[in-house]
Amino acid sequence: MSEKKITIHDFSEHLFWDVDKNTLDLEKHKRYVIKYVIMYGMYPDWKKLEALYGLDSIAEIAENLRELDIKTASYIALLSDKDIQKFSCYTSKQSNPQHWV
Repeated sequence: MSEKKITIHDFSEHLFWDVDKNTLDLEKHKRYVIKYVIMYGMYPDWKKLEALYGLDSIAEIAENLRELDIKTASYIALLSDKDIQKFSCYTSKQSNPQHWV
């Protein structure tokens, strides 16, 4: 029995609201897909992302996302056994946070 190939349409409907899903190429737009899934996706989206790209690839891209929240970065760092201090979002914190933060 062969596994079903994961497509962009397998992810939650609310993801990728700002683009035409039919134009997204999962390899060509890998960084974009990973960013949106880890920032806005739900757990089933995470599992699909992990099956599609693998944890090492996800962690490598997540390390360079400055806008990633610390909780998500911590989760990925824990799973991938990476140092949280190597994540861009950890090292480039806002110097003057907004009053509501």
